[in-house]
Amino acid sequence: MSSQSMPLVSIVGRPNVGKSTLFNRITGQRSAIVSDISGTTRDRVLQEAEWGGSHFTLVDTGGLELFPESVILKQVEEQILYAIQESDVIIVLVDISVEITLSDREICDLVRKTGKPIVLAANKSDNDNRETLVSDLYELGLGNPIPISAYHNKGIDDLMANVLKNLPLKTQFSEPDSDLNLSIIGRTNVGKSSLINTLTGEKRAIVSEIAGTTRDALDTIIKYEEQDITLIDTAGIRRRGKIEQGIEKYSILRAVRAINRSHVAGIVIDATESATAQDTHIASYVIDALKGFFIIVNKWDTSKELGINKQTITREIREAFKFASYAPICFTSALNGTGINDVLNTALRVQSEWSKEIPRPDVRKTIMSAVAEHPPATRGKRELKIYSAVQDGSRPPSFTFFVNHSDMIHFSYQRYLENILRNNFGFEGSPLRVRFKGWKT
Repeated sequence: MSSQSMPLVSIVGRPNVGKSTLFNRITGQRSAIVSDISGTTRDRVLQEAEWGGSHFTLVDTGGLELFPESVILKQVEEQILYAIQESDVIIVLVDISVEITLSDREICDLVRKTGKPIVLAANKSDNDNRETLVSDLYELGLGNPIPISAYHNKGIDDLMANVLKNLPLKTQFSEPDSDLNLSIIGRTNVGKSSLINTLTGEKRAIVSEIAGTTRDALDTIIKYEEQDITLIDTAGIRRRGKIEQGIEKYSILRAVRAINRSHVAGIVIDATESATAQDTHIASYVIDALKGFFIIVNKWDTSKELGINKQTITREIREAFKFASYAPICFTSALNGTGINDVLNTALRVQSEWSKEIPRPDVRKTIMSAVAEHPPATRGKRELKIYSAVQDGSRPPSFTFFVNHSDMIHFSYQRYLENILRNNFGFEGSPLRVRFKGWKT
């Protein structure tokens, strides 16, 4: 299922109440860093999740540090509320092993104002004494508190039952009217808003040299090559560890929402800085959401002054983006308008590849030939056999391999099979969803 059709569930709460542990419990994997050190979760962690047959996107937010001395209270409240509005259901997590804190109360007051469905969870309710304290949480005014222990997997079913009954109907997440939804994402000050202005031919987004000026996601529909393209501008994503508490930190949630609404994402890189670790981190959001993507090297008008050429920077980008060598690269200058058609043509091409469907006989023949040429390694007396393969979905392209022992698939052999699919069928700019299903003959 595409993340585009999924509602968004966020876990909020002050630091060290167990958000990351709960996130891992719901998603079934250790995707978030769990630590006793306050502030370990520097960024949100995004993961597609499934519970009771319902699919949704789960977000683990960092601790809501309210009332920072350097920021005006009202401004902080407005930004946090605006970001949390992106969620369809909010899980408010408190630590029942300690008394209700001022931060707990402030967070509850803020989320209550959103009018969103809220599920209050009392974490660390791992003994009878603590469970008796749960009734104290009624004073927070968020309804029935649910006692849970994320660490001990206690009460999670009750919690998720309440979450699922508050999820919006699938009909509220229908396909968009546009032929292509294209989000423009990237770090702050890489020129995203200027690029949007150039693409639309109008100054629809505020352009400023002040990092983080674009706080909101803005949609603009343009016509190109007889196609309706919705451009989604996003707030810049700051470097990890330098996200201002209460404002920029929560713009990430907005960027996640924009990615989920997209078919394709264009990741903007600053030519004056080349590829950075944060650029690759941003790409991971798109890959997690299984969207098509490509890389836009902006500010290319500075290349002569910097003494760089396309070959050099392409090599640097490919080195940094080893995990996504399938992503095409465009070179643009929002300042003088060069490379704009290339951006739109590439976006349409990537969407086509993301939507591609290969005839079943072709998939099976290609994979079985590849397996015969390079059989999987054996493990002791156990031998991995691959019987067949099919494409069982698109947007993203999804493949199921039928095997005798699904637990024997090594990541290197999976990568080999993915490369075979790409070499034979393309899928430029598109991640592949691959699974292995046990099938004994």
